Amino acid sequence: MFITFEGLDFCGKSTQVKLLQTFLKESGFNVSLIREPGGVKISEKIRDIILDRKNSEMFFETELLLFSASRAQLVREEIIPKLKNGYIVISDRFHDSSIAYQGFGRGLNPTFVKQLQKFAIGEAIPDLTFFLDIPIEEVLNRKSKVNKDDLDRIEISKTDFYENVRLGYKKIAEKEERFITIDGLMTKEIIHNEIKKIVKKYLKDKK
Repeated sequence: MFITFEGLDFCGKSTQVKLLQTFLKESGFNVSLIREPGGVKISEKIRDIILDRKNSEMFFETELLLFSASRAQLVREEIIPKLKNGYIVISDRFHDSSIAYQGFGRGLNPTFVKQLQKFAIGEAIPDLTFFLDIPIEEVLNRKSKVNKDDLDRIEISKTDFYENVRLGYKKIAEKEERFITIDGLMTKEIIHNEIKKIVKKYLKDKK
């Protein structure tokens, strides 16, 4: 089973990823937890380039291709082998991020972005994708509590960028049955229980 988590920066998805990992491990499953961009040696090196604030001259097209290159390596080196070996793979972000962030947020051609993601991920299509949705005001509120020096090149983006990204996620949610929108303003315990219930049902139905 392949589960991905999506959402705007500071939506709380990384917390939920770890909570789900713990729950599944305690339930007796083999679990592989990965993050995007990154996850394997080559992809982590690409991650450093993408998120480094010193690379302010990076063009949007370059950003998209780097994300996709990192993803292609991760899929073939880690995700596919783990799935074939019976693992549940959980990814903190995946290809939907590029559609939302680079397609809608950066304004790149959404049709091309989608085609490129199909090429990058191959058969690694998520079974379930949890979208933790929070309003832009909450993004700004949570970001204000983080040391500015700790923000990466994407996180320093402006409000209108995040508005477009959120719109992108909502558009994806309308078309993809695997996409499950969850109110990110609920407590982390309530969110976790909601995710657990959905995952347990999926696993039960899959048997």
